[in-house]
Order: sequence, then C-alpha cells, then structure tokens
Amino acid sequence: MASSLATAPAAVREMQSDLESQANALSKIQKDISKNHEVRKQFTIQVGENELVLKELELLNEGANVYKLIGPVLVKQDNAEAKANIKKRIEYITAELERMDRALKDLEEKQNSKKESLFGVRERL
Repeated sequence: MASSLATAPAAVREMQSDLESQANALSKIQKDISKNHEVRKQFTIQVGENELVLKELELLNEGANVYKLIGPVLVKQDNAEAKANIKKRIEYITAELERMDRALKDLEEKQNSKKESLFGVRERL
C-alpha cells in the first residue's frame, strides 16, 4: 500500500510533464500555422499585383515602351518579354501558394492530433 502511494505522485508528475510538453508542441504548431497564414497573405497580394500588371501590359499597343526598374535605374524592356516575366512570376507564386496550402493542411492535421492527445492526457489526470 505504501509503495502505491509513493508511485502515485511520481505518476502524476510524469503526466503533468507530458501535458506540458504536449501543450508546448501544440503552441509551436499554432505559431507555425499563424506564420503560414502571414506568408500566404503576402503571396496572395503579390499574385493580385502581378495580375494587375499583366492586365495593364495587355492594354498597351505593340510599339509602346515598357520600362523595368532595376535598382535606381529604369531599363527599357520588350513588351513580350515583360509579359513572359510576369506570367512566370505568377506561375511561381501560385505554385508557392499551393505548397503553402499543403503545408497548412499538414499543420492543421498535426494540430488536431496534438489536441486529441492533449485531451487524453488531461482526462487521465
């Protein structure tokens, strides 16, 4: 009987330690999800801006001058080349958004898993 009383506080401390580590892991996952949302927001803004630029380039006449800002200098650029660059940029950012979506889905699954295990540890206490 005395040995079961001595092991009970140790078991409770172990469960509390497990609960704390699970909570810390859940907190880290939630921070990663928040960071993912911020990056996604920036990418979404960039896609919108680039699509707007592409629409503006489509409105130009074939002989219109297009300039690209490189550092402090405006450099003349071919209209077709400018459109191609913008389309590549949109493709790249869209691919990054898709990658971020997959990462977000994975993080949300991990978060749900951690929540379930956290509730399981709480119930044991």
